[in-house]
Amino acid sequence: MTGEFKLRHLLGIEGMSESQILHILDTARSFREVIMRPIRIVPALRGYSVANIFYEPSTRTRVSFELAEKRLSCESINFAASGSSVSKGETLLDTVKNILSMQVDAVVIRHSAQGAPQFLAERIDASIINAGDGSHEHPTQALLDMFSLREKFGSFKGLKVAIIGDIAHSRVAMSDILALNALGAETMLCAPTSLLPYGIETFGVKITHDLMEALDFCDVAYLLRIQLERKAGDCFPSLREYQMRYQVNLERLKKFDKEITLMHPGPVNRGVEISADAADSKSSLILDQVTNGVAVRMAVLYLVAGGNRES
Repeated sequence: MTGEFKLRHLLGIEGMSESQILHILDTARSFREVIMRPIRIVPALRGYSVANIFYEPSTRTRVSFELAEKRLSCESINFAASGSSVSKGETLLDTVKNILSMQVDAVVIRHSAQGAPQFLAERIDASIINAGDGSHEHPTQALLDMFSLREKFGSFKGLKVAIIGDIAHSRVAMSDILALNALGAETMLCAPTSLLPYGIETFGVKITHDLMEALDFCDVAYLLRIQLERKAGDCFPSLREYQMRYQVNLERLKKFDKEITLMHPGPVNRGVEISADAADSKSSLILDQVTNGVAVRMAVLYLVAGGNRES
């Protein structure tokens, strides 16, 4: 590793170069080896403290960060907005400042408001890691997706990825598009018009409304769930119709004389965007993504903490 890469915050994939992304993935590969060992804990960040502040529900991301912190010997503080002083009217900034007064070095933040991590980064001294801000970005998810793809395919050059589903409400889609563009892959988006964000074509992606065209194009089909909590269900007649037009299942996959790798950020709505048999097939990387998420978040924490010296 070089000592030149400085990662004060991780606010998003936007603005990151290919070399910066690959540096994080290289670091994550070392930590992937660590978490596969019988003894999975290293003292790399002993004495470093992290506050996990989640204003939205989360399972995979929150648990993944908590486990990554434990694997690095960090001290963790876990905060959920429900049942906290937030319900009494305390602002985001006051909440974070109160937690930082307990001598916290970094904050992992998930918030429904786009730009909340940037807002904090401009106002407090601790490092900020974006664990998802509204429909904007989810950078560590994109990094673990890129890690999973790199482990399987070796290179991104010429790799074709179709992102299928509720793209309009997905922070994962935006971060993945930015990362795939930076790494040299080709990306196609597939969704009803109502589930595509306005102006998304300016990001250099191909667009189709035909699932079979997307599957014919791609090496990797990245499925996204319908985000009903963000009113995405109002964008098409019914889940049944969506399932009929856009569900990826083995029957459809068998029409192509190639293996199509399947990915999903979770949670998976089996029987809607993907069938159970496809989700559990040998072509699926869904569980690998979860495993790789711990290694990638270990790498991000390590780099943010200054662990980027020659080793």
